[in-house]
Amino acid sequence: MEKSKKEQFFEECNLCPRNCRANRLKMGKGICGVGQEIKVARAALHFWEEPCISGTRGSGAVFFSGCSLHCVFCQNEAIARGDAGKEIPRERLVEIFLELQEKGANNINLVTAGHYLPHIIWAVERARDQGLYLPIVYNTSSYEKVDSIRRLEGIVDVYLPDLKYFDSRLAERYSHAPDYPQVAMAAIREMVRQQPKATFMKEDKIPLLKEFQCHQDTVTQAKNFWSQEAEEGYIMTQGVIVRQLLLPGLLEDAKKIVSYLYQTYGDQIYLSLMSQFTPLPHVERYPELNRKVTRQEYDSYVDFAIDLGVEQGFIQEEDVAEESFIPDFDCEGV
Repeated sequence: MEKSKKEQFFEECNLCPRNCRANRLKMGKGICGVGQEIKVARAALHFWEEPCISGTRGSGAVFFSGCSLHCVFCQNEAIARGDAGKEIPRERLVEIFLELQEKGANNINLVTAGHYLPHIIWAVERARDQGLYLPIVYNTSSYEKVDSIRRLEGIVDVYLPDLKYFDSRLAERYSHAPDYPQVAMAAIREMVRQQPKATFMKEDKIPLLKEFQCHQDTVTQAKNFWSQEAEEGYIMTQGVIVRQLLLPGLLEDAKKIVSYLYQTYGDQIYLSLMSQFTPLPHVERYPELNRKVTRQEYDSYVDFAIDLGVEQGFIQEEDVAEESFIPDFDCEGV
């Protein structure tokens, strides 16, 4: 008898580059920290993403429990371990998507969802059958197999990947994944292949997507961004924004990442240069990371990007490295 999609993926799970081959069907957990059932820690309007993702009405962020990367400095450690959250059937995930749409979300933002890939594809397809018209945002660490990203073609409209490290030694020390740079770069390459051109729409026109069923019919091409204030009111409906979180003392590695991205993709993608690193208690074992990024470090980072020629990007204001920017994973909306 032919195996179901769930059995194919979860019986010996190799969805992520870790290839742990855990049997998640029999109440087991993979290296991601979760089993076969979807586990969600929060589903609510989220206002702390890039301006063209959150807008003024908020992004419909669904925070999934579990993670295959486990960075030592993780800002969302409670859900990354798989501890926080509530198990739900995939039919409930469909309802959550539609409820966020009813609340006025600008998009459905899937945060760290790769270890639920078969469920995600199924739920998005069913939700669209039931009237979901919002863009789907895929918010990821980029520690993903290219094959997994390929399966999302036609499902995801906006990719929001990280590129955390250029140096494999840093990836090994802080994420126990020396292959992270090449894995993430390959995943991002596939994302850009799927969404090679960014398109935008006025926030108050997002509901028109319901009528047109196609972004290209109603989309407005946005001008270049450089700051959080520029071109307020536009929401990305297709495209790729690569995030790079500056870590304390790792300015040179961050510059290499920005150089690589700009030289490889130019104006095809947007860059998000982030300063919001917040040292939480669990980072004390890594004293070099146990501080915030200085303003001098961040200004040097931004100046480097500007001098390089980057124009399509986002920067962050001062004093964003606060725990208040980390949401409560209290199962709101689940």
